[in-house]
Amino acid sequence: MLRIQQLHPAILISSFSTLLLFSLTTAFGAHASLPTNTHEYQLANGLKLIVKEDHRAPIFVSQLWYRIGSSNEPAGQTGVSHVLEHMMFKGTTKTKAGEFAELITRYGGTHNAFTTRDHTGYYQVVPNDRLELILELEADRMKNLRIDEEEFQRELKVVMEERRQRTDDQPTSLAFEHFTAVAFAGTGYSHPVIGWMKDIEGLTAKQAMDWYKQWYAPNNATLVVVGDLNPTEVFEQVKRQFGSIPRSTLPQSKPITGLGYRSGQRRIEMKLKIRMPHIYLGFRVPNVITAEHSWEPYALKMLIGVLDGGFSARIEKELVRGSEVASSAGAHYSLYSRGDSLLMITGIPNQQKGFSLDDLETALLKQLNQFKTELVSEPELKRVRSQLISQQVFSQDSITAQANRIGRIESLGRSWKTLEDETTQLQAVTAEQIQQVAQKYLSADAITAARLLPIKAAPGTQKNQSPL
Repeated sequence: MLRIQQLHPAILISSFSTLLLFSLTTAFGAHASLPTNTHEYQLANGLKLIVKEDHRAPIFVSQLWYRIGSSNEPAGQTGVSHVLEHMMFKGTTKTKAGEFAELITRYGGTHNAFTTRDHTGYYQVVPNDRLELILELEADRMKNLRIDEEEFQRELKVVMEERRQRTDDQPTSLAFEHFTAVAFAGTGYSHPVIGWMKDIEGLTAKQAMDWYKQWYAPNNATLVVVGDLNPTEVFEQVKRQFGSIPRSTLPQSKPITGLGYRSGQRRIEMKLKIRMPHIYLGFRVPNVITAEHSWEPYALKMLIGVLDGGFSARIEKELVRGSEVASSAGAHYSLYSRGDSLLMITGIPNQQKGFSLDDLETALLKQLNQFKTELVSEPELKRVRSQLISQQVFSQDSITAQANRIGRIESLGRSWKTLEDETTQLQAVTAEQIQQVAQKYLSADAITAARLLPIKAAPGTQKNQSPL
């Protein structure tokens, strides 16, 4: 029977300006983003435990990360990882459906879960006298999950409604789903995390349980605990709760392979229920996990910061406020994923000023070409470094953000110690390196482009031939 005790909740949050943040980074030194109060343990059954001390408030966050996500799913079973995430709250051989959530909430905690392309995670934020309860609950559902057929069918309907509300009834979300499918064609990243609706409708309780038995094992998991706790005590309790769970023989993880960096232009056009036309431009690029040269991802991150890093960034300064060709635009790139990342630029043309999608695409591609022919200025480099490093420093204000960073990198097969190098890597990026990654990866042979047109609008103009 699960043990229950009294507890008292606490909350903390803080935020500071970018300039102050840069000053703090300088004061703390190159490894400010991850102080050394982090401890690593390994159980005999393969479970990895990372404990990071943070004694500012009497709370802690527990995150259990399984190295399995939607990119591993076979054809016809897309969405099974996400459906299983839902079923992990629906009871075990020891607990009833909903009892997990009830126990956490009753004693002042919060909880949730997430599924991504690369991993599935479960987390709780609770007062620091609830460690034993949390570990017992998580160990129980790691080894004793029970999937009731009727409960599964009910939850399947919940997931289908979630897909309708978040994707099918949201035109830009639907467009991004199709855009990603084209950009990552031939890889496990080409289907959505929530799954295609037809696949969700056909999922069975047996498939979910088989997925659980295949992947939910201590040797495929990392437990991250951050907060006001003693690391040795955490380790001893983790051994007591998880130590008897046997390790499993894991299936071969499906590699993320497919189209390379230069595989020809891919263009799509979609007519949707939107008020304004949009454009998406994407480039398959490496990240910290997949890069051939370790400096390249950080140069790409700096490039994105120069483009879209606030009021002084080039997109805002030159395209929104300057030429006014864009009513809005932005750029995004992630340093971390098991397969290649997508460097993505989005925008809406300023039709009130008479600009079209063709005009906006030309302007965006001109911005990218500029990186190939002209070096980024030193003031721009300083501004972007300040912003990126400040984000790292102040992520320490949230115990959840700290755990997220550690859990994500560990689940991708790299040590949390890698995070200590981020500040140093960003500080070392040169204007010449930014130019090199632009020349290497932002090519006409690598572009994926999508145009989103309002359904009632007249047919769009002829698609641009990229000047890249």
